[in-house]
Amino acid sequence: MQAVKTRIIQVFVVLMLARPLAAMWHSIGAMTASPPQGNQMLFHNGRAVVALTVLSPDLVRVRMSPTPALGPDYSWAVIKKSWPVVAVDFSGSGNTRVIRTKKLEVRVQLAPFRVAFYNSAGQLISKDAANGGMAWDGAQVRCWKAMPPDEQYFGLGEKAGPLDKRGHTYVMWNTDAYGWNDASDPLYEDVPFFIALRQGKAYGIFFDNTDRSTFDFGNEFRNRYSFGAEGGELNYYFIYGPDPKAVIERYTELVGRMPLPPRWALGYQQSRYSYYPARTVRFIAENFRERHIPGDVIYLDIHYMDGYRVFTWNRTRFPHPRQLIAELRRQGFRIVTILDPGIKVDPNYWVYQQGLAGHDFVTMPDGKIYDGVVWPGMSAFPDFTSPAVRKWWGKLCRGLVDDGVAGFWNDMNEPSIFNVPSRTMPLDAVFYDHGLHSSHAKIHNVYGMLMSEATHDGALQLRPDVRPFVLTRDTYAGGERYAAVWTGDNSSTWEHLRISVTELMNMGLSGLPFAGADIGGFALSPSPDLYTRWLEAGVFYPFCRTHTTFGSREQDPWSYGIRREDINRRSIDLRYRLLPYIYNAFYQASKTGLPVMRALLLDYPDDPNAVGQQEEFLFGNDLLVAPVVKDGEWKWSVYLPKGLWFDFKTGQPMHGPRDLVVSAPLGQIPIFVRGGAIIPQQQLVQYTDQAPINPLTFAIYPDGNSSREYYEDDGSSFNYQHGDYLLERISVSQGSSSLTIAISARQGSYQPATRALALEIHGQREAPSSLTLNAQPLGRENSSQALQEADRGWSYDAFKNIVSVKFPDTGEPVTVQLAAGGTR
Repeated sequence: MQAVKTRIIQVFVVLMLARPLAAMWHSIGAMTASPPQGNQMLFHNGRAVVALTVLSPDLVRVRMSPTPALGPDYSWAVIKKSWPVVAVDFSGSGNTRVIRTKKLEVRVQLAPFRVAFYNSAGQLISKDAANGGMAWDGAQVRCWKAMPPDEQYFGLGEKAGPLDKRGHTYVMWNTDAYGWNDASDPLYEDVPFFIALRQGKAYGIFFDNTDRSTFDFGNEFRNRYSFGAEGGELNYYFIYGPDPKAVIERYTELVGRMPLPPRWALGYQQSRYSYYPARTVRFIAENFRERHIPGDVIYLDIHYMDGYRVFTWNRTRFPHPRQLIAELRRQGFRIVTILDPGIKVDPNYWVYQQGLAGHDFVTMPDGKIYDGVVWPGMSAFPDFTSPAVRKWWGKLCRGLVDDGVAGFWNDMNEPSIFNVPSRTMPLDAVFYDHGLHSSHAKIHNVYGMLMSEATHDGALQLRPDVRPFVLTRDTYAGGERYAAVWTGDNSSTWEHLRISVTELMNMGLSGLPFAGADIGGFALSPSPDLYTRWLEAGVFYPFCRTHTTFGSREQDPWSYGIRREDINRRSIDLRYRLLPYIYNAFYQASKTGLPVMRALLLDYPDDPNAVGQQEEFLFGNDLLVAPVVKDGEWKWSVYLPKGLWFDFKTGQPMHGPRDLVVSAPLGQIPIFVRGGAIIPQQQLVQYTDQAPINPLTFAIYPDGNSSREYYEDDGSSFNYQHGDYLLERISVSQGSSSLTIAISARQGSYQPATRALALEIHGQREAPSSLTLNAQPLGRENSSQALQEADRGWSYDAFKNIVSVKFPDTGEPVTVQLAAGGTR
C-alpha cells in the first residue's frame, strides 16, 4: 500500500510540474492565407509566419518562424536548391486551403492552424495533432502530430536503443559519450530525420534545425509525437514514399549522398590507441602478411604526433615517416592518421601561429579566443563555419599527404572538451556562420560535419585525381557527403556487439551508408569468443575496422590462439572474396542513398516479423546475415522473409516466411542468399589492389526470371565520372527444361585486365544434358579443379549441386544455356 501511495504522489508531482510547462507554449493560433506564389503559399497572423513549399510531387517543405517574417534561408545539410517545375494545384476557401500534386494533397486548416498530408487517393498519411500543432515558447519551437497506435518510427542517426523509436524520447546533441550503454542518449552522430511506417507504407520527416532538438514518439502523450528545438525555425521537410526506400532516396537527394569511396577503404582495417613506435607498426604489417590474413589499412592514433599537436610527427617514435609509409605501401598497406580539432596553445607551434594570424579560431562574445583542454592541453579550435578556415585546414594536410598518408580520421569533433560538465564548448562561443556570428548552441551539431568537409576538400585539393577517405566520429544530416562514420567509443561486451547491429541499421536508415563499429569493442578487452563472433559480424559492416583503447590487451586477428586465428582469417577472407559484391553495393548507395547494411523493413515493410528484426540484416540487395550476438550460442534463430532463400554455406534452398534454427558454431556465420540473386565475387587477395580480378565470378541462385547490374571501375580515381567505367546486366531466365543466362555488352570505356568469367549456378540437382556458350557446345571438365586450369568449359559438383562454367571475359554479349537436367 505504501508503494501505491508513493506512486500516486510521484504522478501528482509530475502532473503539477508539467502544468506550468504546458501553459508556456504559445499556439500558432489562427492564420491568414496569402495568394500562392509559384509553388509556395504563405500564412501569417502578425505573430508568426508559415511557408508551405512544394519541391516535388512527394516532397513538401514546412517553415514556421515565431516572428512576423522568415529569417535568412540557408542550410548546412540541404544541397539541392533547385528542383524541376512541379505541377501544383492550389484551391480552397473559408477556413481551408488545399495544395495538390500528383502524389500528395496538403490540407490546411486556418483556424486554428493545422496541416494534414493525404495521398492522391485521399487517405490520411499524417496530420498535426488537434490539440497541438505548431507552437513556441520563447526561442523554442515545436510541432505535435497525431500518432496512430500502429505507427512505428526509425532513424535519427546513431541511437543505441531499439530500432523502433516508438515510446521513447531522443535528444539531438552530438556528445562524446565514452562508457555509453543501450540507454545512453545522445551519442556521437545525431541526424534529425526519421521514417514513419504504418501498414507497410512510409513517410519521412527531416527537421532541419541545428540547435539542440528533441523527438518524442509517444513518451509525453500516448497519441501524439512531437519534435522541436531550443532555437531557430520549425523547418521540416515532409517526404511521402509510400515505399520506405523511396523516402530514403528522396531524403538523400535533398541532403546529398555518399560519393563512391576508394576500393581500398572497403577492405579490412586495423587500429588501436596506439600503434607506436614505427617498429610496432612494421610488426603489425608483417604479421598480417606472414599469417596470410588480408588487410588494407593501419591507423595511427594520437601518439604519432609531437605532444598531440596535429599535423606533426613525433620524430622519436617515427623518425622517418615517409620512408615507413612507402615501405608499408609496398606491402599493400595504407596509413590513416587521426586528426583532432584542438590546436595546442603554444606560441612556438606553427599551426597555432597561423591560426592566430588568420583569425581562424572560435571566440567568445568579448572577442577573446576560446581555449579548452583536450589532449594537447589548453587548445584553440578552428571555426569551421568559415570557408576561409576550412580552406586553411585543408592546406594543413599537405605535409601528411606528401608523406604518403592515404586517409584521415577525424576524432573529438563534437567538439569534445575535457574537465567541463557539458563536455563541450560554452553555448555562447561565437562562430562566423555566414557572417551571422552565431552561438555554439546553433553550430554544435554541425561542427564535426564541417571539419569533415574541410578535411575531405583539403585532401581532394591536394590530390585532385584520387578519391579522398575521411572517417569521422561526429556528423549531421548530409555528412555522408564527406566522411564515413563509426559508432564511437563502444565497449568489449556482448551487449555492445548486439547493439552495433541495430545501431548500424539505424544509421543506414538515416542516410549514413558508410558506417561501422569498433570490432571487438574499444573500452575494456574482449574474450576470445567475443572477438571472434564480433569479427564474424564485423566483416559485414560497411566500414570494417578493429579498434581498441590504450592499455587494453592485444586485439589483432591472431591474438586469441591458433584456432581462433584460423576462424578470424576465414571471416576476413570471405569479405575479400565478396569485394566485387560489396563495391557494387557501395555503387548503388552512391546512386540511391540506400544503405549497404539495411534493416529488413526496407525490403519487407508489410511484414511485421521482418520489420521487427533487430539482430539480422540485409547486406546489399541479396545477402541476409544473422550474426550470433550472444555468448555460448551454437544454434541461432533466423527469420526468413517471403520468397526463396539459399543457405550460403550448404546451398540448401528453403522458402519463407518462416522461422528456423540453424547450426552456428564458432566460425559459422548464418548467411542466406535471396532467390534470383547474382553475387559477383573474386579470387582471394591479401589486399584490395594486390591483383586484378581474375576470374570474375557470378554466383547465380536461380528463381524464375531475374537480373542484376554489375559495375566496375579503377577503384581509385574520378575517371568513372567521365565514362571510364564498366556496367553490364546479367539476366537469368528459368524455363521448364532449360536455364538461360545472358550477359549484356559492356557500357562505358573501362577495360579491365585480361581475365576469365566464371558462373556458379546453384541449386542444380542434376548435371545438364548439354551446355552451350553463344549457341556453341562447351566442353565438360571432370572436376572443378580441372575447370580452374582450363581456358573454358564447365563442370558439375553433385555434392554441392553447382554447375560451374568458365570462359574468357571479352566484354561482348554472352548467352549460356543449360538444357534438360539443369533445373531443380
